[in-house]
Amino acid sequence: MRRFLYSGETNQLTTEAYDVIIIGSGLAGLYTALNLDEKLSCAMLSKAENAKSNSWLAQGGIAAVISKDDQVECHFQDTMVAGAGLCDKEAVNVLVNEGPNDIHNLMSMNVPFDLDEEGDLHITREGGHTRNRVLHCGGDATGRETVKTLESFAMNKPNITLKESVFLLDIITEKNRAIGVIIKDGEDHKILLSTNIVVCTGGIGQAYQHTTNPIEATGDGIAAAIRAGAHTKNMEFVQFHPTALYSRDDHDQSFLISEAVRGEGGILKNKDGDAYMADKHPMKDLAPRDIVTRVTAEEMVKTNSSHVYLDITSKTDTVLLKRFPTIFKKCQENNIDISKDWIPVCPVQHYLMGGLKTDLNGMTNIKGLYASGEAACTGVHGANRLASNSLLECLVFGRRCAQYINENHQNSFSDYVLEKNELPKVESKELDYDKLSKEIKEIMTSKGGIIREEADMKEALGQMNKILESLDAVELMSKQSFEVYNMATVSKEILTAAIKRKNNVGAHYRTDI
Repeated sequence: MRRFLYSGETNQLTTEAYDVIIIGSGLAGLYTALNLDEKLSCAMLSKAENAKSNSWLAQGGIAAVISKDDQVECHFQDTMVAGAGLCDKEAVNVLVNEGPNDIHNLMSMNVPFDLDEEGDLHITREGGHTRNRVLHCGGDATGRETVKTLESFAMNKPNITLKESVFLLDIITEKNRAIGVIIKDGEDHKILLSTNIVVCTGGIGQAYQHTTNPIEATGDGIAAAIRAGAHTKNMEFVQFHPTALYSRDDHDQSFLISEAVRGEGGILKNKDGDAYMADKHPMKDLAPRDIVTRVTAEEMVKTNSSHVYLDITSKTDTVLLKRFPTIFKKCQENNIDISKDWIPVCPVQHYLMGGLKTDLNGMTNIKGLYASGEAACTGVHGANRLASNSLLECLVFGRRCAQYINENHQNSFSDYVLEKNELPKVESKELDYDKLSKEIKEIMTSKGGIIREEADMKEALGQMNKILESLDAVELMSKQSFEVYNMATVSKEILTAAIKRKNNVGAHYRTDI
C-alpha cells in the first residue's frame, strides 16, 4: 500500500497554517469546532455541501437521559446489551453521563427539538431501548435541523474558516506527530499545516452496493489516517439497517425508513403477511438492529423475496405526516401511502461501529491526530450500535476532543518536503475506475456483508489486494481514483478484521462457526 495518494513534489505547493484542522463538516466536525477556544484558528474542510453528510441525513434522533422516568444506568445497560458486551465501559459511562449536558447545550442554541401537546420535549423509543429517551426534530429530520442550527453558529465564528469542495488526500506526519494535510482544492493541490488534525469524515457506505450513506462516504479520512500509521479497531462490525425503502432501480444511496417507525408501532411482515419478528426476540420488531437485519435477510431467502414489508397502517395519515414528514412524502413519491399501504423494505449498509481507535479525548496513536463521529472508534458501540447513540457520540466526544486541544495546544510547525524516495513509482495512465468501484462493491456485499464465511472473506481479501496493487502502479489524478483507492483500503481493513474475528457477535455473523 502506498503511503501517499499525492504523487507530485511538495516544495512548490501553496502552504497555509492553522491551529486546528477539522476534516468533515457534519455534526461531529461542527460541534468540535464550536467547542474550540475562539483564540484558535480552525479550518473546516468539507468534501461536499453539508446536505450530503451522514449527520444531515440522520432521521431517528439523539438518545439521552432527559426524562425523569429514565436513568443513566438504564441507558448504559441498553448500550452494553446492544453492543453484545463488547462496548468499552468507561467510554459508555462518559457517553450516558455527559450526554444530557450536551443536549441542554443544543437546547440553549435553539436546536428545534419536537415538543408534545403540553409543550414538553417529545421523547420516543427505538430498537434496543427499554425506556423512551430519543429526542427528535422536525419529526424525522433530526440531523438536518441540528446541523443547520450548528452551521449557522459556526459560520458566525471569526476563528472558523470553512473550505468547501475540498478533497483530503493525505495526512502528513513527522516522528509520529501529525503536522498537516495535503488537499486537492479544485485543480490545485495545497498543504495545510497544523499540529491538531481531527478526522470527522463519517462512514464507508459506498464500499457496498446498497447503503443509506451519501455518495461522498468513501472512507477518505479513515484511509488517509491508516496510510499515516493510525490504528483501527472493530472494523469488522459493519451495521446493516433492516429497513431501507426497496427499489427495483439501482441507486448510489438508499432511502432510510427510520427505526422510529417501528418505535411508533410499525410491524415487519413477509409477503404472506406474517409478522416474522414476533417469535424471534423478546423485543420483537424493536430487537437490536443486527438481529432484525439477519432475521429479515433469512426471511427474504426463505420466501424467495427481494424485500419484506413494514406495516404502520395502524396510524392515521395525519399522525404519520406530522411524525414522519420526510418518510411520508418520499413514499408518496413512490406511490406508497404509508397510512394505507405496507412499505417495501430491505436491509442495506448503514453504519460502521469501528473506525480509527481513539482514547476518551479523541486522540489516535499518532500525536495530534484525532477522530470523532463515525470515523472514530471510541468503543461506545461495541459489536452493534444502539439506535440514536451515534449523534450523541458526535456531541460528547467532539466536545471532549475540543476541550483537550484547548488545554494542550501548542504549535511547532516545521518545513515539510515529501522526500523523493517516498514517492510511489507509478505510470502515468488511467484505469477503469467505474469498473473497479463496482467490483469493490460487489465483493464487499457478497463476501463481507450481513452473513459471512471465512473462505469467501479470504478470497475477497485476495481480490482487494490485487485491486490495490493495480492502483499502486499508476499515478492517481482524479477524485474518483482517490475514492476508489480509499474504498479498497477500508474494505481490506474490514475483511482483515472479520477474518480474525472467530466468534459470532453483534453485526459480525459467520455461517462457518
